[in-house]
Amino acid sequence: QVQLAESGGGLVQAGGSLRLSCAASGFTLDTLTIGWFRQAPGKERETVSCSSSSDGTTYYSDSVKGRCTISRDSVKNAMYLQMDSLKPEDTAVYHCAASSRGVVGEAMCVMTDEYWSQGTQVTVSS
Repeated sequence: QVQLAESGGGLVQAGGSLRLSCAASGFTLDTLTIGWFRQAPGKERETVSCSSSSDGTTYYSDSVKGRCTISRDSVKNAMYLQMDSLKPEDTAVYHCAASSRGVVGEAMCVMTDEYWSQGTQVTVSS
């Protein structure tokens, strides 16, 4: 079964931390661009972070830069988003994604949603 199984969302107080995880099955993440996206009610989807498989270049949106870290584990075939110093404005449904078509730079990320997770709710209380 081809899927990205996401976990790690929840309710946290402002200033707290969460680590989102996505375990891939049916395909390998090693050679794919990976990314995290979020969408809050009434807002457009935002690209939070991406990572290139070719050279490890990472992208972070200005809204999370310095507070989030994207990573992958080749052995576990999984990807992660560590989020620290969370703010109420980080409240959203978060999705992980992977794609064989992605371009990642420090100031940009463009990737298709070839593989897409079901989403997990992150709620940050003030």
